[in-house]
Formats: sequence, C-alpha cells, structure tokens
Amino acid sequence: MRLLPWTGADGKPCYLSTDDPHSPLSRLADDIEDLQLADAAEVLEGARAVLDDPGAGDHAVRFALARAVESLGDTLRVAVSRGERV
Repeated sequence: MRLLPWTGADGKPCYLSTDDPHSPLSRLADDIEDLQLADAAEVLEGARAVLDDPGAGDHAVRFALARAVESLGDTLRVAVSRGERV
C-alpha cells in the first residue's frame, strides 16, 4: 500500500494498492510529490525573506506561516510515503 500525496474528499488519506511503481497512478503520484517538494523549497525561501524583513507586517508573517505549515504537511506526507516504500 502506497500513501498517495493527496487526500480524499473527506480529508482522509488515500492509498494505492499496487506493486507496479511504473503504473500511471504511481507515476502521477511521483510527479505530484516532486511538485510538492519543489513548492516547499520556494515557500521556505519566501518565509525566510519575510522573517528577514523587519518591516514585514502581521499579514505577511501569517501568510508565510500558513504556507509553511501547508508545505510542511505535504513534505511530511511525501517522507512517510517514501519511507514506507524503502
């Protein structure tokens, strides 16, 4: 069972039951994980810029934190999924 990088409509985890890492759904999941990790790198860069800006207001800090939390959740899901496959 592979944990997929998205949740169902009810917010619960989605799993893929296949032994084929080259199936279309496995490849789609790989592509989405790669996009999520790239997005996390960009969010980290942006959050650092906000934290380094002494003039950043509450709105900018809250936005950066919200995006960082979202990206951290995605990144942890990728780590768990890949760790389970190792």
